[in-house]
Amino acid sequence: MTEINPQDLAARYVALWTEPDPGLRRDAIRSLWSENCTHIVQAPEEILKVAADIGFTTADLTARGYDSLEVRVSRAYEEFVAPGEYTFKPHGTAQRLEDVVKLRWEMVPVNGGEAAGVGLDILVLDADGRIKTDYQFIES
Repeated sequence: MTEINPQDLAARYVALWTEPDPGLRRDAIRSLWSENCTHIVQAPEEILKVAADIGFTTADLTARGYDSLEVRVSRAYEEFVAPGEYTFKPHGTAQRLEDVVKLRWEMVPVNGGEAAGVGLDILVLDADGRIKTDYQFIES
């Protein structure tokens, strides 16, 4: 496997979610993720309840491939970063164990203050060091 510095990967990963230029976001997605990538988000509690009410015992939100991932990242940018209230930043130290990287991030007010959201991502890398599967857990 390619040498990957987990801190650098975490910084590039989080920077993607705050990139205002759609073309640069698209390029960053293609440099960070493999072509057949999957981004899986643990569904928020309210979605899990709706799923349970209609008979599903689990629910996940999945983006597959570059186009789907680009929509996901762009929507997060438009909702949280573009209005100018929040930004994302790495939180703590990213760690790597063979082809897996664990990183944490937080969504913080641009003008300072407590984090409005915290997340954990478990990234499974391919042989070239690009993300093939991204498991995202929104922790708060």
